[in-house]
Amino acid sequence: MNTNTSTTNHLTSTFPAVTNSRKFDCIENDFIIFNDLRSMPLYKTPTRMDTSIIAICTNGYNRITVNMQEYYISAGTLLIAFPDQILQCLEISDDFQGIFIAISRKISDEIYPKLKIVLPLFFYTKEYPCVNLSSDEMSSLMEYYDMFWNKVKREDTYKKDVIQGLLISMYYEIYDIYRHRVPRRSEKKNRKEILFDQFMRMLSENYKKERSVNYYARELFLTPKHLSSVVKEVSGKTAGEWIDNFVIFEAKSLLKSSQKNIQEISDELNFANQSFFGKYFKHYTGMSPKEYRKK
Repeated sequence: MNTNTSTTNHLTSTFPAVTNSRKFDCIENDFIIFNDLRSMPLYKTPTRMDTSIIAICTNGYNRITVNMQEYYISAGTLLIAFPDQILQCLEISDDFQGIFIAISRKISDEIYPKLKIVLPLFFYTKEYPCVNLSSDEMSSLMEYYDMFWNKVKREDTYKKDVIQGLLISMYYEIYDIYRHRVPRRSEKKNRKEILFDQFMRMLSENYKKERSVNYYARELFLTPKHLSSVVKEVSGKTAGEWIDNFVIFEAKSLLKSSQKNIQEISDELNFANQSFFGKYFKHYTGMSPKEYRKK
Protein backbone atom coordinates (compact mmCIF):
# COMPACT_ATOMS: atom_id res chain seq x y z
CA MET A 1 0.00 0.00 0.00
CA ASN A 2 1.46 3.36 -0.94
CA THR A 3 1.90 6.31 1.34
CA ASN A 4 2.67 8.32 -1.80
CA THR A 5 1.97 7.97 -5.52
CA SER A 6 4.83 5.56 -6.23
CA THR A 7 4.38 1.80 -6.52
CA THR A 8 5.62 -0.73 -3.98
CA ASN A 9 5.69 -4.50 -4.13
CA HIS A 10 5.84 -5.02 -0.38
CA LEU A 11 2.86 -3.97 1.66
CA THR A 12 4.55 -4.29 5.02
CA SER A 13 7.18 -1.70 4.11
CA THR A 14 4.49 0.94 4.55
CA PHE A 15 3.13 -0.37 7.85
CA PRO A 16 6.08 0.12 10.22
CA ALA A 17 3.77 1.05 13.07
CA VAL A 18 1.75 -2.14 12.96
CA THR A 19 4.21 -4.86 11.95
CA ASN A 20 5.00 -5.52 15.60
CA SER A 21 1.39 -5.32 16.72
CA ARG A 22 -0.40 -8.42 18.00
CA LYS A 23 -3.41 -7.26 16.02
CA PHE A 24 -1.53 -7.57 12.74
CA ASP A 25 -0.67 -10.48 10.42
CA CYS A 26 0.19 -11.00 6.78
CA ILE A 27 1.12 -13.54 4.08
CA GLU A 28 4.24 -12.95 1.99
CA ASN A 29 3.73 -9.18 2.13
CA ASP A 30 0.71 -9.59 -0.20
CA PHE A 31 -2.20 -10.00 2.22
CA ILE A 32 -2.46 -7.88 5.36
CA ILE A 33 -5.13 -8.22 8.03
CA PHE A 34 -5.58 -6.40 11.33
CA ASN A 35 -8.43 -5.38 13.57
CA ASP A 36 -7.58 -1.86 14.68
CA LEU A 37 -8.10 0.70 11.92
CA ARG A 38 -6.44 3.33 14.07
CA SER A 39 -3.20 1.43 13.42
CA MET A 40 -3.42 1.93 9.67
CA PRO A 41 -1.64 4.83 7.96
CA LEU A 42 -3.87 7.90 8.13
CA TYR A 43 -3.60 9.50 4.72
CA LYS A 44 -3.92 13.18 5.60
CA THR A 45 -3.20 14.12 1.98
CA PRO A 46 -4.79 12.60 -1.17
CA THR A 47 -2.97 9.31 -1.75
CA ARG A 48 -3.24 7.04 -4.78
CA MET A 49 -3.55 3.45 -3.56
CA ASP A 50 -1.68 0.48 -4.99
CA THR A 51 -3.75 -2.17 -3.20
CA SER A 52 -7.33 -3.31 -2.83
CA ILE A 53 -8.87 -2.42 0.53
CA ILE A 54 -11.79 -4.02 2.36
CA ALA A 55 -12.72 -2.41 5.67
CA ILE A 56 -15.70 -2.50 8.02
CA CYS A 57 -16.28 0.04 10.79
CA THR A 58 -17.50 -1.57 14.02
CA ASN A 59 -17.52 1.50 16.28
CA GLY A 60 -17.10 5.26 16.11
CA TYR A 61 -16.86 7.16 12.87
CA ASN A 62 -14.44 8.31 10.18
CA ARG A 63 -14.69 10.93 7.43
CA ILE A 64 -12.74 10.13 4.28
CA THR A 65 -12.59 11.08 0.63
CA VAL A 66 -12.45 8.53 -2.18
CA ASN A 67 -11.47 10.11 -5.49
CA MET A 68 -12.10 13.50 -3.91
CA GLN A 69 -15.69 12.60 -2.92
CA GLU A 70 -16.39 12.78 0.83
CA TYR A 71 -17.96 9.85 2.73
CA TYR A 72 -19.01 9.42 6.36
CA ILE A 73 -18.18 5.98 7.77
CA SER A 74 -19.91 4.79 10.92
CA ALA A 75 -20.58 1.43 12.60
CA GLY A 76 -21.79 -1.06 10.02
CA THR A 77 -20.27 0.72 7.00
CA LEU A 78 -18.34 -1.34 4.45
CA LEU A 79 -15.57 0.41 2.51
CA ILE A 80 -14.09 -1.06 -0.66
CA ALA A 81 -11.34 0.59 -2.71
CA PHE A 82 -9.47 -0.86 -5.66
CA PRO A 83 -5.96 0.10 -6.85
CA ASP A 84 -5.47 3.56 -8.38
CA GLN A 85 -8.24 5.15 -6.33
CA ILE A 86 -7.27 8.22 -4.29
CA LEU A 87 -7.96 8.13 -0.54
CA GLN A 88 -7.67 10.77 2.15
CA CYS A 89 -8.62 10.69 5.84
CA LEU A 90 -10.30 13.90 6.97
CA GLU A 91 -11.34 12.99 10.52
CA ILE A 92 -11.35 9.94 12.79
CA SER A 93 -13.10 9.61 16.15
CA ASP A 94 -11.22 8.54 19.28
CA ASP A 95 -13.43 5.45 19.64
CA PHE A 96 -13.07 4.39 16.01
CA GLN A 97 -12.66 0.61 15.59
CA GLY A 98 -13.04 -1.89 12.81
CA ILE A 99 -11.44 -4.57 10.67
CA PHE A 100 -9.08 -4.04 7.80
CA ILE A 101 -7.78 -6.15 4.90
CA ALA A 102 -5.27 -4.99 2.26
CA ILE A 103 -4.65 -7.10 -0.85
CA SER A 104 -1.70 -6.53 -3.17
CA ARG A 105 -2.00 -6.15 -6.94
CA LYS A 106 -0.23 -9.48 -7.27
CA ILE A 107 -2.95 -11.45 -5.48
CA SER A 108 -5.69 -9.36 -7.08
CA ASP A 109 -4.33 -10.10 -10.55
CA GLU A 110 -4.33 -13.80 -9.70
CA ILE A 111 -7.92 -13.97 -8.49
CA TYR A 112 -9.65 -11.48 -10.82
CA PRO A 113 -9.66 -13.89 -13.80
CA LYS A 114 -11.54 -16.38 -11.60
CA LEU A 115 -14.21 -13.81 -10.69
CA LYS A 116 -17.03 -13.75 -13.21
CA ILE A 117 -18.45 -10.64 -11.55
CA VAL A 118 -15.25 -8.57 -11.25
CA LEU A 119 -16.32 -6.01 -13.86
CA PRO A 120 -19.79 -5.16 -12.46
CA LEU A 121 -18.36 -5.22 -8.93
CA PHE A 122 -15.73 -2.72 -10.09
CA PHE A 123 -18.47 -0.47 -11.47
CA TYR A 124 -20.51 -0.67 -8.29
CA THR A 125 -17.63 0.11 -5.95
CA LYS A 126 -16.34 2.92 -8.15
CA GLU A 127 -19.68 4.67 -7.79
CA TYR A 128 -20.48 3.48 -4.25
CA PRO A 129 -17.22 2.76 -2.35
CA CYS A 130 -19.15 2.82 0.94
CA VAL A 131 -22.33 0.91 1.73
CA ASN A 132 -24.21 0.42 5.01
CA LEU A 133 -24.62 -3.24 5.97
CA SER A 134 -27.60 -4.93 7.56
CA SER A 135 -26.96 -6.98 10.71
CA ASP A 136 -27.07 -10.24 8.69
CA GLU A 137 -24.69 -8.88 6.05
CA MET A 138 -22.36 -7.64 8.77
CA SER A 139 -22.37 -11.06 10.46
CA SER A 140 -21.68 -12.84 7.17
CA LEU A 141 -18.65 -10.68 6.31
CA MET A 142 -17.33 -10.88 9.87
CA GLU A 143 -17.38 -14.68 9.52
CA TYR A 144 -15.04 -14.34 6.55
CA TYR A 145 -12.79 -12.08 8.58
CA ASP A 146 -12.61 -14.68 11.37
CA MET A 147 -11.75 -17.36 8.82
CA PHE A 148 -9.02 -15.16 7.31
CA TRP A 149 -7.61 -14.52 10.75
CA ASN A 150 -7.53 -18.22 11.63
CA LYS A 151 -6.07 -19.32 8.28
CA VAL A 152 -3.38 -16.68 8.10
CA LYS A 153 -1.95 -17.77 11.46
CA ARG A 154 -1.74 -21.46 10.54
CA GLU A 155 1.32 -23.12 9.06
CA ASP A 156 -0.24 -24.67 6.00
CA THR A 157 1.29 -25.58 2.64
CA TYR A 158 -1.77 -24.33 0.80
CA LYS A 159 -2.48 -21.33 3.06
CA LYS A 160 -2.16 -18.81 0.24
CA ASP A 161 -4.50 -20.83 -2.01
CA VAL A 162 -7.06 -21.09 0.79
CA ILE A 163 -6.89 -17.33 1.38
CA GLN A 164 -7.43 -16.67 -2.33
CA GLY A 165 -10.40 -19.04 -2.35
CA LEU A 166 -11.93 -17.23 0.62
CA LEU A 167 -11.35 -13.87 -1.06
CA ILE A 168 -13.16 -15.03 -4.19
CA SER A 169 -16.07 -16.30 -2.10
CA MET A 170 -16.24 -13.05 -0.11
CA TYR A 171 -16.19 -10.93 -3.28
CA TYR A 172 -19.24 -12.85 -4.51
CA GLU A 173 -20.98 -12.14 -1.20
CA ILE A 174 -20.13 -8.45 -1.48
CA TYR A 175 -21.31 -8.36 -5.09
CA ASP A 176 -24.61 -9.89 -4.01
CA ILE A 177 -25.02 -7.11 -1.44
CA TYR A 178 -24.45 -4.48 -4.12
CA ARG A 179 -26.66 -6.28 -6.63
CA HIS A 180 -29.65 -6.10 -4.29
CA ARG A 181 -28.95 -2.51 -3.26
CA VAL A 182 -28.19 -1.09 -6.71
CA PRO A 183 -29.88 -3.19 -9.44
CA ARG A 184 -28.07 -3.19 -12.75
CA ARG A 185 -29.83 -1.32 -15.53
CA SER A 186 -29.53 -4.08 -18.11
CA GLU A 187 -27.72 -7.36 -18.50
CA LYS A 188 -27.40 -6.65 -22.24
CA LYS A 189 -24.66 -4.08 -21.69
CA ASN A 190 -21.86 -6.56 -21.00
CA ARG A 191 -20.04 -5.79 -24.27
CA LYS A 192 -20.21 -2.08 -23.63
CA GLU A 193 -19.05 -2.56 -20.05
CA ILE A 194 -16.07 -4.56 -21.30
CA LEU A 195 -15.23 -1.73 -23.69
CA PHE A 196 -15.51 0.76 -20.85
CA ASP A 197 -13.20 -1.40 -18.75
CA GLN A 198 -10.64 -1.47 -21.59
CA PHE A 199 -10.84 2.31 -21.86
CA MET A 200 -10.40 2.78 -18.09
CA ARG A 201 -7.42 0.44 -17.95
CA MET A 202 -5.80 2.23 -20.88
CA LEU A 203 -6.60 5.61 -19.34
CA SER A 204 -5.08 4.68 -15.96
CA GLU A 205 -1.82 3.82 -17.74
CA ASN A 206 -1.65 6.79 -20.13
CA TYR A 207 -3.52 9.77 -18.67
CA LYS A 208 -0.28 11.55 -17.76
CA LYS A 209 0.79 11.48 -21.40
CA GLU A 210 -2.44 11.47 -23.39
CA ARG A 211 -5.47 13.70 -22.80
CA SER A 212 -7.06 13.31 -26.23
CA VAL A 213 -10.20 11.22 -26.80
CA ASN A 214 -8.89 10.63 -30.32
CA TYR A 215 -5.87 8.78 -28.94
CA TYR A 216 -7.91 6.31 -26.88
CA ALA A 217 -10.46 5.82 -29.66
CA ARG A 218 -7.67 5.06 -32.12
CA GLU A 219 -6.06 2.55 -29.77
CA LEU A 220 -9.44 0.80 -29.32
CA PHE A 221 -10.19 0.89 -33.05
CA LEU A 222 -13.25 3.10 -32.55
CA THR A 223 -14.36 6.53 -33.61
CA PRO A 224 -14.13 9.20 -30.90
CA LYS A 225 -17.90 9.69 -31.11
CA HIS A 226 -18.64 5.98 -30.60
CA LEU A 227 -16.19 5.70 -27.69
CA SER A 228 -17.68 8.71 -25.92
CA SER A 229 -21.21 7.41 -26.53
CA VAL A 230 -20.43 3.99 -25.00
CA VAL A 231 -18.53 5.45 -22.05
CA LYS A 232 -21.36 7.92 -21.37
CA GLU A 233 -23.99 5.17 -21.48
CA VAL A 234 -22.12 2.87 -19.12
CA SER A 235 -20.71 5.36 -16.63
CA GLY A 236 -22.75 8.56 -16.96
CA LYS A 237 -19.64 10.51 -17.98
CA THR A 238 -18.09 11.06 -21.40
CA ALA A 239 -14.60 9.81 -22.27
CA GLY A 240 -13.35 13.40 -22.13
CA GLU A 241 -14.80 13.89 -18.66
CA TRP A 242 -13.08 10.73 -17.40
CA ILE A 243 -9.77 11.91 -18.87
CA ASP A 244 -10.09 15.31 -17.21
CA ASN A 245 -11.08 13.65 -13.89
CA PHE A 246 -7.97 11.48 -13.88
CA VAL A 247 -5.69 14.42 -14.66
CA ILE A 248 -7.29 16.72 -12.07
CA PHE A 249 -7.24 13.99 -9.39
CA GLU A 250 -3.54 13.42 -10.02
CA ALA A 251 -2.79 17.16 -10.08
CA LYS A 252 -4.57 17.65 -6.75
CA SER A 253 -2.74 14.68 -5.26
CA LEU A 254 0.66 15.99 -6.39
CA LEU A 255 -0.09 19.51 -5.18
CA LYS A 256 -1.10 18.27 -1.72
CA SER A 257 1.19 15.30 -1.11
CA SER A 258 4.43 16.04 -2.96
CA GLN A 259 7.18 18.62 -2.66
CA LYS A 260 7.31 19.15 -6.41
CA ASN A 261 6.90 22.71 -7.62
CA ILE A 262 4.14 23.63 -10.05
CA GLN A 263 6.45 23.56 -13.05
CA GLU A 264 7.57 20.02 -12.18
CA ILE A 265 3.94 18.90 -11.79
CA SER A 266 3.09 20.52 -15.11
CA ASP A 267 5.95 18.59 -16.74
CA GLU A 268 4.94 15.31 -15.11
CA LEU A 269 1.41 15.68 -16.47
CA ASN A 270 2.79 16.50 -19.92
CA PHE A 271 1.45 20.04 -20.26
CA ALA A 272 3.12 22.32 -22.80
CA ASN A 273 3.98 24.83 -20.10
CA GLN A 274 3.08 25.91 -16.58
CA SER A 275 0.72 28.60 -17.83
CA PHE A 276 -1.36 26.12 -19.82
CA PHE A 277 -1.47 23.76 -16.83
CA GLY A 278 -2.63 26.61 -14.59
CA LYS A 279 -5.46 27.59 -16.95
CA TYR A 280 -6.52 23.93 -17.29
CA PHE A 281 -6.52 23.39 -13.52
CA LYS A 282 -8.42 26.61 -12.80
CA HIS A 283 -11.03 25.78 -15.43
CA TYR A 284 -11.98 22.57 -13.54
CA THR A 285 -11.41 23.64 -9.93
CA GLY A 286 -12.09 27.37 -9.89
CA MET A 287 -8.68 28.16 -8.42
CA SER A 288 -5.06 28.21 -9.53
CA PRO A 289 -2.67 25.38 -8.58
CA LYS A 290 -0.92 27.77 -6.17
CA GLU A 291 -4.22 28.74 -4.51
CA TYR A 292 -5.23 25.05 -4.20
CA ARG A 293 -1.91 24.13 -2.61
CA LYS A 294 -2.22 26.93 -0.04
CA LYS A 295 -5.82 25.95 0.73
